[in-house]
Amino acid sequence: MRTSVLSLILFFSCALRAQAPEPAPLAHGNMPGEPHHHLKIENEYVRAYYVEVPPHDQTQLHQHDHDYIFVSVGPADVVNAVLNKPETHLVLKDGETHFTRGGFAHVARNLSDAPFRNITIELLKPQGEPQNLCAQIVASAPLGPCDKSPTSATDGPGFSVEPQLTTSNAKLDLVRLGPESESAKVGLPAEFLVVALADSEIQVYLDGKPGKTLHGGEFAWLDPGSHAAVANRSKKPAAYLQLSFKETHSANR
Repeated sequence: MRTSVLSLILFFSCALRAQAPEPAPLAHGNMPGEPHHHLKIENEYVRAYYVEVPPHDQTQLHQHDHDYIFVSVGPADVVNAVLNKPETHLVLKDGETHFTRGGFAHVARNLSDAPFRNITIELLKPQGEPQNLCAQIVASAPLGPCDKSPTSATDGPGFSVEPQLTTSNAKLDLVRLGPESESAKVGLPAEFLVVALADSEIQVYLDGKPGKTLHGGEFAWLDPGSHAAVANRSKKPAAYLQLSFKETHSANR
């Protein structure tokens, strides 16, 4: 009788394990991962992925071990199904940006007739407590001090900087460029990431070299020790996100 009970316990334990698949990792190094996440940049600070889920499709169950920032590329209608938690329905605007704590596994289901696209930026160093600045990047936290650049960048030439988020290790800014405008040239004592937003088309110039063009949803990593400027050569406004790290901030103050 005791042997039969133990056999039943073992059977049901194995059955439960079979029903809960192991979350897939995200690709890193030479290791493959969840197939909708395409690794584009990897270094000591970030892993940046371009994510695309076809209409009415979904990702595999996958694991996020690190805190990350995601940027919606185009509007989206998705379900965020976190393992062992209630599902959440998200309706995202083009360019909507959020910070998410790591340490969970989930499935993203696309409810739309259009592809669900986003940029997922894993932050590989500890971030401490994130603080919103001018935008609600951390959904559960209040807005913080908002020290916007006074320069207008909507009606004519010029640029403005709108701080979005700060952590113990990183800072996220929204930079707006007016038509036919260029941001201030800055030195790069440390690395940062540039993400073009919406239907923007921007050019990134390093040390006088020919510019690299980024369209909305494209991104580039800028190495330290160079001088960079970001320009909008078109006749309509443009915008980009700039994710920089604390070495850059302290050196520029």
